[in-house]
Amino acid sequence: MTNRVVIVGGGAAGWLTAGILAAKNGEKSGCTHPVRIELVESPNVKNLMVGEGTWPTMRDTLRQIGISEKDFMQFCNAGFKQASKFVGWQYGNGEHYYHPFTAPAGYGAVNLSQYFLKNRPGSDFETLVCAQGAVCEQSLAPKTLATPEFAFALNYGYHLNAGKFTEMLRLHCTQELGVVHTTGHVEQVNGAPDGDIASVTLSDGRVIEGDLFIDCSGFKALLLNGFYNVPMVCRRDQLFNDAALALQVPYRDEHAPVASATVATAQKHGWIWDIALSGRRGIGHVFSRQYCSADQAQDALMQYVKNDPHLDASNAEPRLITFEPGHRSVFWHRNCVAIGVSAGFVEPLEATALVLVEKSVEWISHQFPRCRNAMTVLAKRYNEITHSRWEEIIDFIKLHYVLSSRDDSEYWRAHRDASSVPQSLKDSLALWQTQPPWLYESDRRLELFSSASKQYVLMGMQSTFGEACTGLSQHEMRVADKALNDVLRSTEQLLNGLPTNREFLSRLAGAVKKDCRATA
Repeated sequence: MTNRVVIVGGGAAGWLTAGILAAKNGEKSGCTHPVRIELVESPNVKNLMVGEGTWPTMRDTLRQIGISEKDFMQFCNAGFKQASKFVGWQYGNGEHYYHPFTAPAGYGAVNLSQYFLKNRPGSDFETLVCAQGAVCEQSLAPKTLATPEFAFALNYGYHLNAGKFTEMLRLHCTQELGVVHTTGHVEQVNGAPDGDIASVTLSDGRVIEGDLFIDCSGFKALLLNGFYNVPMVCRRDQLFNDAALALQVPYRDEHAPVASATVATAQKHGWIWDIALSGRRGIGHVFSRQYCSADQAQDALMQYVKNDPHLDASNAEPRLITFEPGHRSVFWHRNCVAIGVSAGFVEPLEATALVLVEKSVEWISHQFPRCRNAMTVLAKRYNEITHSRWEEIIDFIKLHYVLSSRDDSEYWRAHRDASSVPQSLKDSLALWQTQPPWLYESDRRLELFSSASKQYVLMGMQSTFGEACTGLSQHEMRVADKALNDVLRSTEQLLNGLPTNREFLSRLAGAVKKDCRATA
């Protein structure tokens, strides 16, 4: 029987893993065969702490593990993320488009990208088919304070303080979910006679035994790489970026607007992320050291910050992060699973780091190996699914570069070179030449990026893909006309009825303080 799960490494990946597993399979979960979940965390290791944007999946994760949205937003200084805004990706002239979290109107009944290509080319696709881009342009929230927790007028994820999020998860897991927290530095991994991991030895001599070991130890991957020597599959030939300079910059004015979208602004040799929290912004320059020095990247980053009148850059000191873009050749070997950075890491263009943790642990929690024989079968299936997800992530990130017409550096020209484009993406691009993405081209059960996401990027980049499509039937045209009229009405209503992000967060903080005084 699998009775003991040992997670090596903390951070958001480790504690999310602990929380999701404990809520479903832990000693306080109420399940028939609960397992002991222990997280071993070194006091000497600093976590990466760069991922501050989540997908809408995080709402379900918080609900499932029992964290109140109101408490989460206050504790983690969180704001709403409704979309990604891409600036300068097509030509480098300040043009932009949104990739919203809300699907196009009528999605599932009609493919509005076909209507767009035949009837409205040159206009803004996301504005035509969804109200969310217009809402984000005004920095509005996706809901009002009267809206129940996790419910919405427009689909959303979060911007959050990664350090605070990790702290909240640790407190919740240990106090509410029964996770055992052991502080200590793993000095040795001990094998069993059959080749499994039997235990880990800490620097103070303590031995932690387990049946299933989960490696959340970051880039070092102490278990999967350090013990089993499972190699990285480098993907630098497709995704060139291998470094980032990260900043945390306060506002000059506490009433400055709080953006509703993660902004990704293309640069000569990379791109800059911009994530708004209530008290500061997280900003960073992702770049390729093959095409750009750290000094050049820092100059571009600091210029970006100084050009924003809402930011106080007086004490800004960028932190350099380097990484090898890629993933492990396998993710589950014998009784060891790597999750988070231990499994792989690529540039955070579509904020895939945390959602991949969520999806991975969700699968394991529902397919939990109750015995060692089951583990072998599940490991094979998990590796197939996870490898497919990594290919999907790489294809989708690469899509943003392939569609660009920027010609201001070798960096952008190389991204369009056919030798750097995965065959799977080439196949999709060939298909989309005659028909835009739609529901039926893939297995939607396990995919990360829906056809709606692909439509937003393709149409947002003003591509000509799908121009040869047959268009819509008369019935579909009637459905499309109604959907587009609904978008016009809902856009007007939402722009007039939603508070700004800043207003929502300020009122939420006031409501929490009032509740605290009432219960004191």
